[in-house]
Amino acid sequence: MSTPIILWFRQDLRLADHPALNAAVREDRSVIPVYIHDEDAAGQWSPGGASAWWLHHSLSSLSESIASKGGELCLRRGDTLATLKELCAETGATEIYCTRRYEPWAADQEKSLHESLKSEDIVLKRYSGSLLFEPGELLTQGGSPFKVFTPFWRAAQTKTIAEPLKVPKVDWSNAKNSDELEDWSLLPQKPNWAEGWEQFWTPGEAGASEQLQNFVDDAISDYSDARDIPSRPATSRLSPHLHLGELSPRQVWHVAEQQRRNPSIPQAAISKFQAELGWREFSYHLLHFFPHIPTDSFKEQFAGFPWVTNSEQLERWQKGQTGYPIVDAGMRELWQTGFMHNRVRMVVASFLCKHLRIHWKEGEAWFWDTLVDADLASNGCSWQWVAGSGADAAPYFRIFNPVAQGEKFDGEGEYVRRWVPELAKMPNKFIHAPWIAPKEILTAAGVDLGTDYPEPLVDHKEARQAALDAYETVKLRAAS
Repeated sequence: MSTPIILWFRQDLRLADHPALNAAVREDRSVIPVYIHDEDAAGQWSPGGASAWWLHHSLSSLSESIASKGGELCLRRGDTLATLKELCAETGATEIYCTRRYEPWAADQEKSLHESLKSEDIVLKRYSGSLLFEPGELLTQGGSPFKVFTPFWRAAQTKTIAEPLKVPKVDWSNAKNSDELEDWSLLPQKPNWAEGWEQFWTPGEAGASEQLQNFVDDAISDYSDARDIPSRPATSRLSPHLHLGELSPRQVWHVAEQQRRNPSIPQAAISKFQAELGWREFSYHLLHFFPHIPTDSFKEQFAGFPWVTNSEQLERWQKGQTGYPIVDAGMRELWQTGFMHNRVRMVVASFLCKHLRIHWKEGEAWFWDTLVDADLASNGCSWQWVAGSGADAAPYFRIFNPVAQGEKFDGEGEYVRRWVPELAKMPNKFIHAPWIAPKEILTAAGVDLGTDYPEPLVDHKEARQAALDAYETVKLRAAS
């Protein structure tokens, strides 16, 4: 009998459009599905609390999916190299197939595993499957990495994106001594801060497919404009599914592309949505070529930026107690659902970095622990973009006015009223700046500023000027 192939699942927790799985099936040998929970491999970038919650449910879903097709997902906890060698010794397998990852620690791990396993006559084969384009596939005419999104995406649009692969018929083979998922303690216990999250999310491949279809059916036609309105369910909410590979970007791309034949859906809406996939690609492109992005400023002159250390202000930002309703609504949505609307993410990030001048790494760390879609490439690149220190960064003088942002994108105050209920009775005119409301208005709304809802943590005009002064030091340093 031929030896089985170990399929090492990583951030590719699906069966459809899975190049490594399809490659294993083409070898006409049995396949042993394995997931390894190596808590030390990623170091500081191990899954945060919200991501761990999602991982538990995603693995449960994958296990059920494989079981329905006659297989059994083997769960093992421990050092990846030692575990893979043990599995090979137990099963007789001499080949391990996996999907490539792009985080710096994962790339180093793959190189180390390849060399160590080769010395044991075990072959590690990596396949694409997490991106539309492999890093290095899109380069400038001079052969260097893109640092600006627009030309990167223009180059991407000259490429053809292959059709997704269907779920193959697999001859599953089982490993012995699988762990129990519950023993990994991925779910919060006391307190269970994720209680009720099931009403917001359905982790797993089936849930991902359903979410994609719901988005196409209900929201993609209005995507260009409505995506900026946080009170409306107009965004795809696919990011956590893409992060753990319950859905491939090729699947998303082609489902969106199919909508071009629908005359009721504007072409611009489809293109805008696909461009958001492009930003995900661009983030991974940057992470591959500039692996320091999650930890250090992309632009060197920002290394000496005069950040402020203020634990009290940081905690008030984290808890949604800044006194700026749109900021507080976003931070509370994050805590209560593991997610935050895309427009509001920019507003709260700008507030932390520019109004409070607290280091973007503090925000990155909080998002890493609390977002169900916490992703090393997107998280690091997005925080640096807002801070002004990243690639394709917004001009340093672009400082979001949280009141103006609230009035523009939440004009009726629906979003604020949902997540900041103590302001629910405030009239639209004052809901984004309650401190300017006359006393009788506050009394009628049942709001005692400083008691029911905080006064603004900082004055916008003063904070904006302080930020501009701080950024001027960076500008001068760059010119010297």
